[in-house]
Amino acid sequence: MSTTEYQVTGMTCGHCETAIRAEVSEISGVTGIEVSATTGCLTVTTDNSLDDTAVIAAVDEAGYTAVRS
Repeated sequence: MSTTEYQVTGMTCGHCETAIRAEVSEISGVTGIEVSATTGCLTVTTDNSLDDTAVIAAVDEAGYTAVRS
């Protein structure tokens, strides 16, 4: 199991968190997602190695910007 954190810009509310959670949950191997608009933090847990490109693209698809912390 692997956990990776990202800083996300543009989140302001629960709707933002939900949109990001929905997109990231579609990535193969993701087993857990924690996202907080208050802290701007996204934590992704996977059962294998995580492709940062896929996570960043999923956050982008939701309308936000992410960088690995």
